[in-house]
Amino acid sequence: MLTVFFQTYLKLFFILTPFFAISAFLSLTQDMTPAERRNTAMKVTVAVITISLILYLYGRYIFELFGITLDAFRIGAGAVLFLSALNMVSGAGKKFEAGKDDDDIAVVPLAMPIMVGPGTIGALLVMGSAVNGYRDMLLACSALVGAVLTVGILLFLSSSLKRLLGRRGLNIMSRLTGLLVASIAAQIFFTGLRNFMLK
Repeated sequence: MLTVFFQTYLKLFFILTPFFAISAFLSLTQDMTPAERRNTAMKVTVAVITISLILYLYGRYIFELFGITLDAFRIGAGAVLFLSALNMVSGAGKKFEAGKDDDDIAVVPLAMPIMVGPGTIGALLVMGSAVNGYRDMLLACSALVGAVLTVGILLFLSSSLKRLLGRRGLNIMSRLTGLLVASIAAQIFFTGLRNFMLK
C-alpha cells in the first residue's frame, strides 16, 4: 500500500513539471516582494489542487459523456505528454514575462496551463480513470495532494532554490524531469496502444 502511494506520488510530482514551474514562477513574479511571491505560491498550490482533483476524480465521466474509450485517450494523452516532455528536454519552453497582477497570474497562467497543461490534463484523466474502489481512490487522491503540496513548497522556496542551483541548475533539473515525464508518457501511450490492439 505504501509502495503504491509513493509510486503514484512520484509519477504525479514529475508530471506537474516542478522545475519548469519554478523557472516560470520566478520569471512571472520577479517584480513582486517576497511576501507577494509567497502569497502567489499559496494561491497557485490551492488552484492546482482544485483543478487536479476535479480532473482526477471526474475523468471517467468525461469519457462516458463523449463516448471515448480509456485506451483511445491513453494513446492521445501519452502522445501529447511526450511532446511536452520533448520541449522540456530540448529547452524549447516558452519565455515568460513578469506579471502585473498576482491574482491573475496565480491561476492563469501559473496553475493552468504552466503546471496543469494539456499533457498533464490527459495524464490526470487517464490515471484517475484507471483507479478502482474507494480505498484506492482515496490513496491516489492523497498522493496527488501530496505531490501538489511538494511543488507548492518548492515554489514557496523558489528564491532560495534559485540562489542554490542557479538558472543553469534549474534548467538541468527541468531537462531531467522532461526525461522522466517522457518515460511516463511512453508507458501511458504503449499501454493504451497494446490494449486497443488486443480488443
